[in-house]
Amino acid sequence: MNIYLVCNAGMSTSILVRKMQEAAEKKGLSDVTIEAFSVEILDERVDTADVVLLGPQIRHMLGDMQKVVAGKCPVAVIDMRDYGMIRGDKVLEKALAMINS
Repeated sequence: MNIYLVCNAGMSTSILVRKMQEAAEKKGLSDVTIEAFSVEILDERVDTADVVLLGPQIRHMLGDMQKVVAGKCPVAVIDMRDYGMIRGDKVLEKALAMINS
């Protein structure tokens, strides 16, 4: 299962990725891969994505990212509070819910 976090440069989400990985480990989810990268890389990685989450700072690009994904997986914006407070468990829950819906 591949969860991709996308932001401007792929760096601001790296701490959140680490927190999400810790939450996945606590849940015993060994088949989850969580990565962060910039918007420019999404078109190269979209075929392997199970869900794409955008950093709140690029929420204005949601429509563009949905076009890149072209219905291959769900796309959403990370809640600003969860992002700002680095709530990896909450963001992971959202991603898993989107994959399983």
